Amino acid sequence: MIEASETLIRFNNPHLITTHTGTSPSKAHIKGSSTKCVPTGAKGLDEVNKQSIECILNAILPPREWAEDGNMWIQHISTVPATRTDVINLQDHLDRKLQQRQARETGMCPVRRELYAQCLDELIRQITINCPERGLLLLRVRNELLMTLATYETLYESSVAFGLRKALQGDLEKIYLRKNIDTLNQEKSNLQNELGELKAKYEAAEKRSAERKELDDQRHSEEAHVFKKINQQLKLQLEGVISFRR
Repeated sequence: MIEASETLIRFNNPHLITTHTGTSPSKAHIKGSSTKCVPTGAKGLDEVNKQSIECILNAILPPREWAEDGNMWIQHISTVPATRTDVINLQDHLDRKLQQRQARETGMCPVRRELYAQCLDELIRQITINCPERGLLLLRVRNELLMTLATYETLYESSVAFGLRKALQGDLEKIYLRKNIDTLNQEKSNLQNELGELKAKYEAAEKRSAERKELDDQRHSEEAHVFKKINQQLKLQLEGVISFRR
């Protein structure tokens, strides 16, 4: 059974509405679970006001319904006006619940938010009993705050999802860039190896060219020396022929 100590909202004691045997409690029909508003002529003014307040409270905070041992139970919001002692007890109860459930004092905390929401509902209940119009106005304020918080939560979830998508996209880009870097490094290594091979071929060709040039120079020098000797011999022979004819 739901205990009233689990919440900050003040409930009346639960009452057994109807008993069912052989029927699933979730499908049972609850009799007399809703409060009917009656016209002024049917009851006294105080009774009508009380009935109207009950209607408003049931609209603001719907009654609890649960099944236990084949019985259907319902628990209505209390219509007893709150005293100063009740407000002080509510504050003490809130502080105690915050400590028991280890709610965080700062930052976002679902536990702290739930407890303060229940405390606000209890304050709305207390104010509605004394002044229904003020209670309905506070209900509008509460609903507006809840809608604003829901909007902020949606924006937060959207921003978190966007951030995760961007982070995932950044990780994928990092992986792609790392692969590209590895490919470029491999290509660079291959080009360096090719450059080394070309340098070795160039140096070998240059060495062979130098050796060939040296051999050619030596051969040309020897040929020039031979030609000079032949020229000298021919010159001497020519001078001898000329001298003989004279």
